[in-house]
Amino acid sequence: MPTGTTPRSAPPVPKPRARDGGTLAVLAVTTGVFSIVTTEILPIGLLTPIGATFRISDGTAGLMMTLPGIVAAVAAPVVTVATRRADRRTMLCALLLVLTLADLLSALAPAYWALLTARIALGLVIGAFWSIGSGLAPRLVPEHRRARANTLIFSAVPLGSVLGVPAGVFLGSLAGWRAAFLAMAALTLVALAALLRSLPPLPPLTVTGLGVLRGLLAGRGTRTGIAVTLLIVPAHFGSYTYVTPFLTGTTHAGTGLITALLLVYGAAGLLGNVLAGGRAARALRPVFGTATVLLAAAALLLPLLGTGGPGAAALLTLWGVAYGAVPVCSLTWFLAAAPQSPEGAGVVFTSVFQAGFSIGALTGGVVVDRSSPTTVMLLGGTVALLASAAVWRYGHRVSPARTP
Repeated sequence: MPTGTTPRSAPPVPKPRARDGGTLAVLAVTTGVFSIVTTEILPIGLLTPIGATFRISDGTAGLMMTLPGIVAAVAAPVVTVATRRADRRTMLCALLLVLTLADLLSALAPAYWALLTARIALGLVIGAFWSIGSGLAPRLVPEHRRARANTLIFSAVPLGSVLGVPAGVFLGSLAGWRAAFLAMAALTLVALAALLRSLPPLPPLTVTGLGVLRGLLAGRGTRTGIAVTLLIVPAHFGSYTYVTPFLTGTTHAGTGLITALLLVYGAAGLLGNVLAGGRAARALRPVFGTATVLLAAAALLLPLLGTGGPGAAALLTLWGVAYGAVPVCSLTWFLAAAPQSPEGAGVVFTSVFQAGFSIGALTGGVVVDRSSPTTVMLLGGTVALLASAAVWRYGHRVSPARTP
């Protein structure tokens, strides 16, 4: 059971009935999330060619991963509070329009500063879209389909790795890395059209003000969730952001093999998401704890056993399954710690997750420039072990059964 102060929300507005087209609306939101996630992690597969275009190091190119996380961490609470009375349908559509423009700017960037500007805009979209959209499934479908709808929306996270990044790498190898961002702009426009067509009006159910967020942060369950997330997320992104340089330099993989390995990782991530989706709601500590242990093992063993294609494939499969469970477990933790304020919990989750994202990518960039991708893997695996210890030690402080 969560302890500490339970945040108070404004009186809820009447909950609209789910439309018959609720499934289409869930698919539209899922497509939007897929576009956002793929755009966010696409540079992982294109880090080397982008760096070559602008004549920058791998660590400097890693700023493409760091900046969106920093902006998203700030944007999650700021935009949510500033637009707390705005219709969520309007907000989501406006954010996808911004994402489309950011993808176009990335594709046309004449210099690295322009690409970083596009990534800053992406960070704004990430923070606001996730905070608003992560709790929408219960408003779009009947109660008996809510768990499945949530799983579908969150499947977009590993799908970005399964389809988005390998497709981007493949397209980049054929037509250059800019073509990958042009393709993302087109897909985002499709998602925007789908949202406009399928989403009903969505006035906020509760008003998420600063008082709600302060109350959330006073809860012990929320604070321990923050600590765990700020360990496992940097552990993952601090190492995985630089997996392409590792595969190039240590595994001696070419573009084709790297694309295949990223596809294997992404497919495993989708499996991990599906396996953890329902189980995390019933047994959060063992599911989350197991995921963190497996992630640590994969990162620590990759420099030893990943020097060839088969070993790298096996360990990236393990890594993908493990990380596929992390986002849903982390959100489940925050929702269980604050069941009366799901949007507020989503804001805290998004802000902390993206802060961890940027911390990991930035730290990994410093290490990779001063040492090597192998050192980054070992450091990431060590921090993941600390995250696992924290999950097993403090996981009892939240009750998944109370998750909405």
